Formats: sequence, structure tokens, C-alpha cells
Amino acid sequence: MNHSYKTIFVLTFAAIFFGFTFTMAQIPGPLEIAGSLQKAYEKTRSISADFDQKTTVTMTGRDRHGAGKLVILKPGQMRWDYLTPDKQVIICDGETITMYFEKNRQLIAGSAREYISSDVTYSFFTGTGDIIRDFEVSAPDEDILTLESSHGIDQKILPADDTYVIKLIPRKPHPQVDYIHAWVQKDSFLISRLQIVDLFGSITDLTFTHIKTNIPVDAGYFNFAPPPDTEIIVN
Repeated sequence: MNHSYKTIFVLTFAAIFFGFTFTMAQIPGPLEIAGSLQKAYEKTRSISADFDQKTTVTMTGRDRHGAGKLVILKPGQMRWDYLTPDKQVIICDGETITMYFEKNRQLIAGSAREYISSDVTYSFFTGTGDIIRDFEVSAPDEDILTLESSHGIDQKILPADDTYVIKLIPRKPHPQVDYIHAWVQKDSFLISRLQIVDLFGSITDLTFTHIKTNIPVDAGYFNFAPPPDTEIIVN
């Protein structure tokens, strides 16, 4: 190898090696990602997003799918509007939860205590929880790219280049959550996807798009008046 080729080889190798090392050094660890995620939501006053939800129930082998819009206003107000397959409205203000089901012409209202304890998205988004305090944080499962449910339905969990993925396990036993995989946007450190696995292996996959933060939200948005022919049930 003559001198000029040897020089090019050395420089190329150095560029690849040190460039690779530099790139790897920039990848934050799971705890660092979780900390940045927590800080991002602490700075967020309001959030709106479109959501797509798929639930795969292991015991029945059936899938449920829904989509709609989510709006959050701190402290503690959250509204889910399911537009497909049937119209549903779920509103929680931290004290009371109201659930309207257009198909059944029913509105159910009651204490939000049980809902808050079972819905991890509530503490994620409304700022009532602390990710590092409430969860053991680690790297995602090795099979996260090709994970399939026990009855053979491909979950197609493929992280985008613009997200990190971390695994969260509740530090205290949770009535409905075994563990969670969270997809965190690299630029904003907001959650773009949650995969929630319950104690029976059923999977709820939530994807969020068109995310907007700190937008004006009228407090009246969290009031809902059902149609006159609605049956109202108060628990």
C-alpha cells in the first residue's frame, strides 16, 4: 500500500470509527429519556392530539379498534372523543368521570378514583405522576421490533427514526398494567405511542399524531350535555 492510499485508509477508518463513537455517545440512556420526558410534560399546560387505539384481548383472541381526538388541560382535565367505530365521549376532571355511549344512548357518571388508578395515560399527560418515581425504567424488550401477540396477530411495533423507546414497569402492583413500552419523540420528548400490556397479556396500542401543546382550551370544553333521550346512570 503506497503512502497516499495508506493515508486515505487511515483517515477513512478514523472518520468512521470516531464518527460512530461520537454518534453512540449522543444516544441517551433510558433513565435520561424518562427524565427528559417528565420535564417536557411538566412544562406543558395543555395538549391536543389525534389518537388511534387498538386493543388485542388475549383471552378472546379478538381485536377492538377506535380512533378520535384527545384534549388535556392541566390540572387534571382530560377528554377523549371516540369518533370511530361508535361515538363515545369520556371526560375526567380528577374527581368525576363521565362516559357517554351514543350507540347505547347512555351516560354513566361516577367517581374518577378507580379510573385514575387504572388509566396510566391520565398520570402521564396530566402531570399527576412522576415517571421515574412510579416506574422502573429500562431499555425496551429485545423482541420489540417483531413482537407478536400470543394468538399470532402481528403488532408491527417498529420504532421510527425520530423516536426513542423505553420500557416502564410499575413500581407498585397495578390492577391493569404489567408493563408499558413508550415511544418518545427525539425532538420534543413527547409521547407518540404507548403500548400497554395488562396482567393477562392483552395489549392496548395507542398512537398519537398531530400533537399540539400549550394551546388555548376553554374550560367549558370539559362539560358535556347528552341528547335529551339519553339514559343517565350515576354510580
